[in-house]
Amino acid sequence: MFTKQNLLATLAGFVVMFVLGYAIWGFAMVDFFEPHITNDVMKDPPEMLLLAISNVIAIFALSTIYSKWAGGIHNAGQGFKFGIWIGIFTGLGLGLLNQSTTEIMDMTGQIVEAILEIIFYGIIGAVIALVYKATAPKESAA
Repeated sequence: MFTKQNLLATLAGFVVMFVLGYAIWGFAMVDFFEPHITNDVMKDPPEMLLLAISNVIAIFALSTIYSKWAGGIHNAGQGFKFGIWIGIFTGLGLGLLNQSTTEIMDMTGQIVEAILEIIFYGIIGAVIALVYKATAPKESAA
């Protein structure tokens, strides 16, 4: 669990999750989501330390799960597939659960959110896989 591969994948995944998350939701899509918010519950400003800690925990969990799921096959495509499944779980599974039980966003916003999460986690999965590949123990020629 606390292997060099997992810790480096966690570090790289954290950086990507933090920066890409801000780029998508904090910058690029703000104007799109504004009219689709039905109840604005966002903190302004967000608690950045808590946000960073949550990202580290999430990426560590994803990296650990990826290491078991991948079965030793580490490449960007494999990681992207892993991330897509995570995005489907969070974006569609949990997103539609939230849509059915809360009044935070309209259905159009929720569908776009799901698509973004699938792509977002696909990219993060690819990064995790590439770090695992780059840090894999080299096989000795016996």
